[in-house]
Order: sequence, then C-alpha cells, then structure tokens
Amino acid sequence: MTPPVAGLLLAAGAGRRFGGPKALAELEGRPLVLRALSTLSAAGCHPVRVVVGAAAEQVRALLPDPTQAVFAEGWETGMGASLKAGLASLSGDPAPVAALVHLVDLPWVGADILTRVAADATAETVARASYDGTPGHPVLLGRRWWSEIAGSAQGDRGARDWLATRPDLKLVECGDLGSGRDVDRRADLPGR
Repeated sequence: MTPPVAGLLLAAGAGRRFGGPKALAELEGRPLVLRALSTLSAAGCHPVRVVVGAAAEQVRALLPDPTQAVFAEGWETGMGASLKAGLASLSGDPAPVAALVHLVDLPWVGADILTRVAADATAETVARASYDGTPGHPVLLGRRWWSEIAGSAQGDRGARDWLATRPDLKLVECGDLGSGRDVDRRADLPGR
C-alpha cells in the first residue's frame, strides 16, 4: 500500500433491521467495530477514523483511541452523512493520498482484501472490491475526489451514485479472498 492511505470505517448506523447498532454486535466475543478497526490497521491504513452516530458514546468507549471517533451530524439520514463527516475529518494537512472506506458490518472482509484494493493508491484513484464480478466494499477514494464525493453523498447511498458515473473506476477482483458478505440481520452471525 502506498502510504499514507487512511482507513475510514463507517459505523454510525442504528441497525434498524438488525435490532440495534451493528458496531456493538459481537462475533466470537468481539464487537464488530473492533474487528473492522483491527482489519484496517492490519492493512496498513493510517490514520484510521471511525465514523459514529447511533450509540456514539458506547462505540467511542470501545475504541483503543477514542480520538479516532468522528461524530456524523445527521447520521440518521444515512451513509451519505457518515461519508461526508469521515472525509472532512481526513482533509487536514497533511491529508492522506486516499481513503479506504470500509463498513462495520463486513466481518469476513479481511486485511488481505483491503490491502489488494489499496495497492496502487494515488490521489486520483477510484477503486472498489469486486466479488466474482459484483462490486462491493471496501472502496478506495483518491483525495482529489473527496470534495466532489462529499457534495454528491446523500441519504443511504453514500458514494454509490458518484461511483456509477466514473469511467475510471477500477474493480479489483477479490472473490478468491472472500465473499464480501455483510451482516444484515442478527441471524447472519454464527451462533444466532
């Protein structure tokens, strides 16, 4: 990974279908937020920011460094608010060359996938993981595009609409490393 690539963990959702914030849910005795944070760190991302909203204080209290938490105003409107808050938190000087956007509900997306997606990061890069040809997460956003992405991020679509307009979007096949499967309902977690 070409440093510095920041890790941006979106963990602000209330998890309405799930029955509570997914960031606090546990898999094998460990909260999903800590699993995802460890994955970003293992992939070499620096700095790493965790965007919080629902149960913000509980999530912040779990973090080894509470200053990593970024509160997303309007988080309840969807992922767009989280993405805006996260990118804004990384825009200081010196800003990373790119942000690797990861979701808290992807416990089976390992550091090997994150590393592969971020391998050729530049300020111009737009890339995302693909699983057997189906686009998924994580998504790598070069710094050049952050303000444009933030301007278009709305509701629960995050950068999806912006990405759909990008002819330079690089799909990075990761199906050999995992499925990209997310946790949508509590029954998706083993032992439930």
